[in-house]
Amino acid sequence: MIALPDRTPLTREFFDRPVLEVAPDLLGRILVRTTPDGPITLRLTEVEAYDGPNDPGSHAYRGRTARNGVMFGPPGHVYVYFTYGMWFCMNLVCGPEGTASAVLLRAGEVLEGAELARKRRLSARNDKELAKGPARLATALDVNRALDGTDVCASGETPLRVLSGTPVASDQVRSGPRTGVAGDGGNGDVHPWRFWTANNPTVSPYRAHVSRRRSS
Repeated sequence: MIALPDRTPLTREFFDRPVLEVAPDLLGRILVRTTPDGPITLRLTEVEAYDGPNDPGSHAYRGRTARNGVMFGPPGHVYVYFTYGMWFCMNLVCGPEGTASAVLLRAGEVLEGAELARKRRLSARNDKELAKGPARLATALDVNRALDGTDVCASGETPLRVLSGTPVASDQVRSGPRTGVAGDGGNGDVHPWRFWTANNPTVSPYRAHVSRRRSS
């Protein structure tokens, strides 16, 4: 077992800030997933910011729906969505209630519970790939829609918690266009809102948006 850095839980005030402040500040923080089989902890190495009605790449750009409702709630809650009919992805809601901004957790380095993550990520060639990408991260941590709305700042037991960890130094934070986002939302000159830890092997490769055509 690897010794962890600062295990103090992040407070709601941490998340109650503009999304572009919260996103890079999440790098190096520790995400703890408590499961019936034991805890899995990982250090966040890659995230993406989404800024609600100000952001054409955001699920909340066109307003509130049953799917994205958690994004409009208080900061410090988990927004989980299902994508491509196959995968779950996990976000942390931030900013004042009603702003609908959130940070997508794209990748992390598993620190504890790798044996549990491996059981869920059988295709991973090594531990660096266990949570290398947002769907892989959610799969490794057994995150699904049942956890949508979880309060990571709640007192007492909670299935998900974010600890202070060791923030990444500013000169080690990189930024660029978001992965797979279409249209103006994918413009890296306007929205360079993907943040990652420099030279970290768990960071996922950048991929531009590719239109999916329906087969005839």
